[in-house]
Amino acid sequence: MKYYVSRILPFTVFMLMGLFWSLPVLAQDAGDVAVQMAEELRDVPISSTVRILVILTALSFLPALVLGMTPFTRFIIVLSMLRQAVGLQQSPPNQVLVGLSLFLSMMLMQPTLNEVYDTAITPFLNGDMEVLPALEAFMAPMRDFMISNTRQEDLKLILSLQEGPPPETISEIGHASVVSAFILSELKTAFIIGVKIYLPFLVIDVVVANILLGMGMMVLPPVVLSLPLKILLFVLMDGWSLLISMMAASFYGI
Repeated sequence: MKYYVSRILPFTVFMLMGLFWSLPVLAQDAGDVAVQMAEELRDVPISSTVRILVILTALSFLPALVLGMTPFTRFIIVLSMLRQAVGLQQSPPNQVLVGLSLFLSMMLMQPTLNEVYDTAITPFLNGDMEVLPALEAFMAPMRDFMISNTRQEDLKLILSLQEGPPPETISEIGHASVVSAFILSELKTAFIIGVKIYLPFLVIDVVVANILLGMGMMVLPPVVLSLPLKILLFVLMDGWSLLISMMAASFYGI
């Protein structure tokens, strides 16, 4: 447990700080912030100052990194489509879906995050590595993760949109191309899973609507009967376990 916390906690803190960093309610007067930072960093060594600025800059880009370089996009889309398929508007709430997607992403990416922590974050924070080598050490395992979970046709599509000769090896592919192909592949996978989720609930809606129409009860909205039936079916089939297993299988089975 201590090993797990020591590895995962820094990423959790960074992600949460990055999310709160982007909230407009935390905005302050730029002049006051600049003066305060200048006073605090006046006596700090140049290398430490640069390191702090790099960390703060990275935190501001962290939400985009989470959306573009982790399975978070796949999970949040699938969970949102599940809520719509069942017919629930606000349950589970968005905060629960975001939290579940975030921690599922961290769980599935734990080996990659451990490698990033050991090869990039720890040496950089200890002052043993400069900014550019740390960025390269950070991107190396992330690239391997994204490429291993990206469809080849999606990667070829992104590369075909670029000007110039195509890269001959995977190492020559730019970071932007890898991230774009990974996001496209994640969107495809999320919609495929979403269709599989929608089908059984759609059958229930059609059956209930036809039964009510045949009984002449056209005034009664079909959702009044179909909603509890869909929830009951989801619970009896242990839907949450099946859904998480399906998403994990799609994650490892591309």
